[in-house]
Amino acid sequence: MSDNGFSHIALVVKDLDASVSFYRCYAAMTVIHRREAGGPVRAVAWLSDFTRDFALVLVESAVLEDTPLGPFGHLGVACASRSEVDRLAKQAQQEGILRKAPTDSGPPVGYWTYIADPDGNTLELSHGQTIAFTVKDAQRLTSGD
Repeated sequence: MSDNGFSHIALVVKDLDASVSFYRCYAAMTVIHRREAGGPVRAVAWLSDFTRDFALVLVESAVLEDTPLGPFGHLGVACASRSEVDRLAKQAQQEGILRKAPTDSGPPVGYWTYIADPDGNTLELSHGQTIAFTVKDAQRLTSGD
């Protein structure tokens, strides 16, 4: 296994524990590495959903500034079912963080919703997006098969 290719996305957060809790709840992610730091960075956590070699890196800092992803720019997480998207959207609505109610956009986009994380970044939860098939089709076309 190698770390070649797209490996992570890093976001500055104000409260690492709140952000870790959010991504555990809404993206089924687990902390795979956590450390205290120094200087402008207080602490860092790497999270994974264990589906691929990719990490969401959360960097807690009161000094570093970042613009949040959104309202359209977003992180996307695929859910196992439409009912899971609906359940999490309902929970987000109850918490006051729902940005866009679930919408069915048909193939290849599928069924999706937007919610806000504790730092104002947008997280898209979806079901039925055909990214894997689209990637395989593109690989086949570029390889001449």
